[in-house]
Amino acid sequence: MLVSTKEIEVRYAETDQMGVVYHANYLVWMELGRTQIIKDLGFSYAAMEEDGIISPVIDIQVSYKKPLRYGEMATIKTWIDQYDGFRVVYGYEIFTPTGETALTGTSSHVCVKKDTFRPIIIRKVYPEWHAAYEQAKK
Repeated sequence: MLVSTKEIEVRYAETDQMGVVYHANYLVWMELGRTQIIKDLGFSYAAMEEDGIISPVIDIQVSYKKPLRYGEMATIKTWIDQYDGFRVVYGYEIFTPTGETALTGTSSHVCVKKDTFRPIIIRKVYPEWHAAYEQAKK
């Protein structure tokens, strides 16, 4: 199974009055993780959008474990948790600088035509992505 890694330094603007990362910023970091695994597989989400295809989030599950603070390095691990040729579920773990788990989560996605929001079948429209996702989830 392919697990992609992305590191990000916590910026001041990402913290709340308590000095810890505001919870919604973790969702942005999960997006960075998705973008990284797609890149690691040799593809580009931006190129897919140029084709008129987008991949909205249809479900997201997050469990917060430990806080991250301004100036710390967060490590985002992302993998393909489930894939069936139509729906993709990405798995995530975000770690503190000491290796403790800050977050675990998943996000579910489908691909749709941007102009109609009609779903597409990834394995038919993007057979190269399909093959790469099948291989990466093993």
